[in-house]
Amino acid sequence: MARKKSASSVDIGIAERDRAKIADGLSHLLADTYTLYLKTHNFHWNVKGPMFQTLHLMFETQYNELALAVDLIAERIRALGYPAPGTYREYAKLSSIKETEGVPEAREMIRLLVEGQEAVVRTARGVFPLVDKAHDEPSADLLTQRMQVHEKTAWMLRALLEK
Repeated sequence: MARKKSASSVDIGIAERDRAKIADGLSHLLADTYTLYLKTHNFHWNVKGPMFQTLHLMFETQYNELALAVDLIAERIRALGYPAPGTYREYAKLSSIKETEGVPEAREMIRLLVEGQEAVVRTARGVFPLVDKAHDEPSADLLTQRMQVHEKTAWMLRALLEK
């Protein structure tokens, strides 16, 4: 006798326990991405000094890209059949990126954003083995794209710190 599926069941060829592990890993990625978004937006608002115009525009480009990314990550979690975290409390628990107190000077903002970009890459890279093992190509594609964007952004930010 065929098993009846409810309207809310997910049968996409990935075992439920694997979907749960991947969704958990992507929830950490979402938290890191959102935390980095907020940090970048904060720095956009508060940067000052001789590089103001350059950094203000660069940070705006970066936070806009991050805003789009959080939606893609959250939607992938939902496609796997799990709720996406969406509160500051959840993000604070899940994120590897810490909040920055006060308003650092411009050079420190850049350094902190390099750290944040690299943290997101590490989180994405850490989820990849789960995704690979489960043959979850859509999540693998998402992770690959995110790592590529964050590695490039970190490189561009690091270039600003060089003398």
